[in-house]
Amino acid sequence: MKLPGNMQNMMKQAEQMQRKMQDEIALIKVDATAGGGMVSVKMDGKKNVLAVKIDPEVAGDVEMLQDMVLAAINEAAKKVDDEIQQKMGGLLGGLGLPPGMF
Repeated sequence: MKLPGNMQNMMKQAEQMQRKMQDEIALIKVDATAGGGMVSVKMDGKKNVLAVKIDPEVAGDVEMLQDMVLAAINEAAKKVDDEIQQKMGGLLGGLGLPPGMF
């Protein structure tokens, strides 16, 4: 199906923006901690956990350690979501779309 010239240009622009967005998301790296820094997690923009550091002091209490690891991972995921939202806002702002559309 052939689209009118203006629509075709808009589709090309949208594809370029999508590729740029995916490239920017791939560069995101966040750190999050729990338990006052006793557990830390590093996560990338695709929400892959890259590293987990655990203070040996907390290793004896398994239940507390599990809670802290879970809290740190959830915090890292929230930070990734926040960064993606911020990047999307910047990219989509150039399209002149009404606020709140994305």
